[in-house]
Amino acid sequence: MCTVTFIPTQSNQFIFTSNRDEAPNRAASELIKEDRDGKLLLFPQDQGANGSWIVLSETNQLVCILNGAFVRHERNPPYRISRGIMALDYFKFASAQSFFEEYNFQKIEAFTMVIYDQGDLYELRWDEHQKHIKKLPTNEMHLWASATLYNDDLQQKRLKWFEDWKHKTSKITRESVLDFHKNAGEGNPESDIVMNYKGIVCTTSITSIVNNGKSMYLRFEELNSHKILEDSVGLL
Repeated sequence: MCTVTFIPTQSNQFIFTSNRDEAPNRAASELIKEDRDGKLLLFPQDQGANGSWIVLSETNQLVCILNGAFVRHERNPPYRISRGIMALDYFKFASAQSFFEEYNFQKIEAFTMVIYDQGDLYELRWDEHQKHIKKLPTNEMHLWASATLYNDDLQQKRLKWFEDWKHKTSKITRESVLDFHKNAGEGNPESDIVMNYKGIVCTTSITSIVNNGKSMYLRFEELNSHKILEDSVGLL
């Protein structure tokens, strides 16, 4: 949960893409589209905890979870709930600010949450002790990588690959972004954007979301089977 990019295309429009690096037995295989707490949500469902790492809503809200905050942490289970359930819980709140202030983060494993909420972009990092909240510009490109999988050197490599891709890409489209998410790297399967670490953890899927100001279109590709699922929600 694992390498994520936010790429603006026009004002309040963007392409958001997530490579999910996870144990193969937790690969998602279906999209869920359902009403929860008065909002229509769309998300791929995790087969482990039945949560999700990426969820969008007709209310022009989107959240994405990456494992870890700033550095690799020591796990200290049992945890109160899974981070994937927390991603769904976000939509119970009226805004990002109310979620930051009111949600109980105690006994949740460290994470980074990227949030797009009705024109605002936030990064929330929880280190199991305190929240670190940053508001980010929506007119700039951003990249995140999981702190539990990628040390500082590998984080910097990803940023360099991203910069190289930006400089050589003349037209930003979903296809050109997916090309980065599928092919960037240096030929090392343990650290490339599509990765495979000894079969223990690998990139199981790539989820791409296009927000055109009127709708959000989700494309989910399961890499092992090459199955592609697509759906959308109109924005209120």
